[in-house]
Amino acid sequence: MSKHSVTLLRVGIGIVFFWFGIQKFFPGMSSAEDLATRTIEVMTFGLIEQSVGMFLLAFWEVIIGITFIFGIYMRIAIPLLFLQMIGTITPLFFFPEETFTMIPVVPNIIGQYIIKNIVLIAAGMVIGAHHFGYLTHRQER
Repeated sequence: MSKHSVTLLRVGIGIVFFWFGIQKFFPGMSSAEDLATRTIEVMTFGLIEQSVGMFLLAFWEVIIGITFIFGIYMRIAIPLLFLQMIGTITPLFFFPEETFTMIPVVPNIIGQYIIKNIVLIAAGMVIGAHHFGYLTHRQER
């Protein structure tokens, strides 16, 4: 497991980001489109038009996906992932009435979708630690 788990984790995250990112290039295809565009609008104080914001988010996620799948440019990809995750978590604070059935204790399905990103953040940390040499394979005895 130690030999291949980080690679599988990296490729798996890459596939998720690529898959979700590609959907955002096509209006109406992503189930997260409405919440994502409104979040981008709030975060940019309305300076970025919704269609531009969605295109940028799609591009960003696809880039993260490709870099993780192929294990290239990880020094750029990992910070991009963490920045993207900050944006992903903000709807819990900007739109709590849309992300919880009982604020802040019981998330609805949208809130659960967002909260599960804690796992992606932790996985990004593991991949980063491995890639930058802070995790090493334990030798068999």
